[in-house]
Amino acid sequence: MTERRLSGVGVTPLSGVGTAVWYAPDAELDAPPEPETVDADAERERFESARDGARAEIRAERERTAERVGEAEAEVFDAHVQFLDDPQISDGVESEIGDGLPAEHAVTRTFDRFVEQFEGMEGRMAERADDLRDVRDRLVRVLIGSDRVDLADLPDGSVVLAERLTPSDTAQLDPERVAGFVTVTGGRTSHAAIFARSLALPAVVGVGEGLHDIEDGSEVVVDGTEGTVTVDPDAETRDAAAGGEDVEITAESVETADGTPIEIAANVGTRADLAPAAERGADGIGLFRTEFLFLDRQSPPDEDEQYEAYLEALEAFPGGRVVVRTLDIGGDKPIEYLDLPEEENPFLGERGIRRSLGPDADLFETQLRALLRAAGSENGGQLSVMLPLVSTVEEVREAQEALKSVAADLEDDGESYAIPEFGVMIETPAAAFLAPDLVDDVDFFSIGTNDLAQYVMAAERGNSRVADLGDYHQPAVLRAIRATVEATEGTDVWVGMCGEMAGDPDLTELLVGLGLDELSMSAVTVPQVKHAVTETTVADARALAERALAASTKAEVLGVLTETTR
Repeated sequence: MTERRLSGVGVTPLSGVGTAVWYAPDAELDAPPEPETVDADAERERFESARDGARAEIRAERERTAERVGEAEAEVFDAHVQFLDDPQISDGVESEIGDGLPAEHAVTRTFDRFVEQFEGMEGRMAERADDLRDVRDRLVRVLIGSDRVDLADLPDGSVVLAERLTPSDTAQLDPERVAGFVTVTGGRTSHAAIFARSLALPAVVGVGEGLHDIEDGSEVVVDGTEGTVTVDPDAETRDAAAGGEDVEITAESVETADGTPIEIAANVGTRADLAPAAERGADGIGLFRTEFLFLDRQSPPDEDEQYEAYLEALEAFPGGRVVVRTLDIGGDKPIEYLDLPEEENPFLGERGIRRSLGPDADLFETQLRALLRAAGSENGGQLSVMLPLVSTVEEVREAQEALKSVAADLEDDGESYAIPEFGVMIETPAAAFLAPDLVDDVDFFSIGTNDLAQYVMAAERGNSRVADLGDYHQPAVLRAIRATVEATEGTDVWVGMCGEMAGDPDLTELLVGLGLDELSMSAVTVPQVKHAVTETTVADARALAERALAASTKAEVLGVLTETTR
């Protein structure tokens, strides 16, 4: 039988081969009974009882996901509880019940209205439609007493095919049993894609309606690097996928083919991310997102709790570097117990270092105390501290004064501490332009390409209408990166990158050519990027970077990169 191939969006640089298993949510409800036969009071009681049961399920699932996958991924279930308790939704359900619908039909009709509204929005708001579906299906399942399909108990070697996978669906998948998954809808930032990267599962999303042509039991290959799904693969395609990763995981540091060392680190959000990062061969941590220590709780973590978290990170990489980003909230990362302002455009508002030097100064001081104490520990690697969303020299110097003040207080208290390596994130055009002025005040820069691209291009990264603009292949973004690196030439300041761009093995040669000293990424791509470094020579990389920097359009940049991979 001739193999067939479908294309979508690959979200992990992994391949898998297995047997197709179609996953569909519960069957549609039967038509509702006549309104006059419905006991509205009894149905409202059923709804309240189902809501209590669903809330308990969600909280339990959140705990399991945080432990098994990671705190960052588990955070999505907080939104599910919020939807469950949203007065607009509950009032809508009760209104439908009052009009004569049974509770399960009232839930479906009410949630479907909100799903339609969210699907009409853009970016991350559109993705909330899947969260609503997840909560809707859970409530209906509880109401009608049906069992949930157990995705955790699929036959070994299953490739899950689905219209879409909700967060609670994806959280069930067992990488030891599942060879991969493919969905009709979705993109690189969908919940399914994020979970796939965390679970190191081969995955392709957004394949389209053609996926429905694949029948249960078909043999399929999922290529998360190329973004393809091959049905009835020939022996060559099957063997290539069955061989697993095309590169070995190495714990050793790597250097280019001509001897230039490049540090390859992992981005982490919680303690649960530390072991996978080490197992995938990361040299250290290039981005410790400390905001996840502050989420899903009623009050902020105290100094000792933070100290233990930072110490654990250092001990996970005894010979490496651990770069900790100070609290970065605001924008798309609200924290309920803080008095965050309602802002028309929060991405351009009070977030990152702006809050740490303003309304959250006390939290900043506590965090600095914990960080300096951890830096003074005799166990583990080297601790480095970096500031998020810097846009002025004054912010950096004020933060340094705060650090010196904390050091003096620790000295007075008789606490053991050390002054950590100090750096800033390059996320704003202002920081890139001011890099020559900042080099005298810092030990390193870390380029956050996700935010840098959206700010350089004035294109919100979650808005699909401007996704082509807010892309790190844009010439203006490449030139901002190069300008940052040029500012450090002749100094001891090193330059890293911790945005999504750093984890793309196809861009490793370009980034080496642009002059990056360190690359930090999701742990799943560490082996591929390490391998790409060893295949690169600095001379060829610099030549590639010069051609890319000379390009005037994104298409020209992509053309330069395509020529290199031929």
